[in-house]
Parts: sequence; C-alpha cells; structure tokens
Amino acid sequence: MSEPQTQLSPLPVDAPALLRILDDMDITYALHEHVPVFTVAESSKIDRQIDGLACRNLFLRDKKKQNYLVVAGNDTMIDMKKLPVLLDSGRLSFGSAERLWQYLGVRPGSVCPFSIMNDKAGEVEIFLDQDMMAAETVCYHPMENHFTVGLKPDDLLKFIRAHDHEPQIIDLKQAAPD
Repeated sequence: MSEPQTQLSPLPVDAPALLRILDDMDITYALHEHVPVFTVAESSKIDRQIDGLACRNLFLRDKKKQNYLVVAGNDTMIDMKKLPVLLDSGRLSFGSAERLWQYLGVRPGSVCPFSIMNDKAGEVEIFLDQDMMAAETVCYHPMENHFTVGLKPDDLLKFIRAHDHEPQIIDLKQAAPD
C-alpha cells in the first residue's frame, strides 16, 4: 500500500474506538484534546499542560525484518547504536510509514503502545522502559495525534497483555549516549 493510500484509509481502530475499549476493560484514563503534534519537540508545549510522564514511541526494524516498538519517556536519551544489544537484535532503522501502517495500523506521528492491538500476527515485539513504568501516570496518543491519554502503567500492561503481547520491561539507561 502506498503512503498516500494509508493517509486516506480509515484507521483500523480510531481514538473513539480505543477509548471504548479502555472503558470496556475498566481502565481509568484522562483524555486531553489538542492540536495535532508529530514530533516530541512539537508536543513539548502541550506536555507541560498535561499531568503525567510524556512518552515517545520508536517503531524500529532490523535487517532480519523483525519489528520492534520501544516506548520511553520523552526525556530518555537513546543511542541507536547501543539499542540492539538491549533488544537482542541486529542493526536498527526506523520503520517506514508503510510498515507502520501494515503492522500497527497508525500513521506517522501517532505511534503509541495501544497500536500493538493491531499486530494480530504478533510480528512486533514491544519494549517498555523501566523508568517510564515507575511513573505514576504515563501519557500517549490514543491512535491519533490530536489527543493524549494519561493512565497508570499497570493499566498499560493490562491493555497490552489483553491484546496477546507480552511486553519486555528494559532499562534504557543502558542505551544512553556516552
């Protein structure tokens, strides 16, 4: 599927549908609506207005075509050359918009841990930073980048596990730049 086509296609699960799923799972969350943001830098002004740890998501792939979703706090520094050791992978590159759509059913700027629910074939491994998981509230886009959802880390784990993935919690400080 070409990139223009993914921009026109409806999301497999949009934000309202995701919120209904969270409600059905009895997961408590705070919802914040804002202008669309595509980068951590763009979201910094908005993040200051929302209680909780602002987080980012890296959709990555190695040469063996294994896909990874790495989720960490926005301030967590990651050296991409050190990350393969932690993930037990080969050299990593960012996934294309086409692969992002194919495996996680979201568009660039909207990657989030909730999108793992669209990986029905189990082709994406999800890694969560242990420091992020120690926060009281973690914040992510709910499939669309004009909303932010804040929830407890245990509820994030509950959601991911309910969608047939077992997240690995790792210490991303080991991948910090020298």
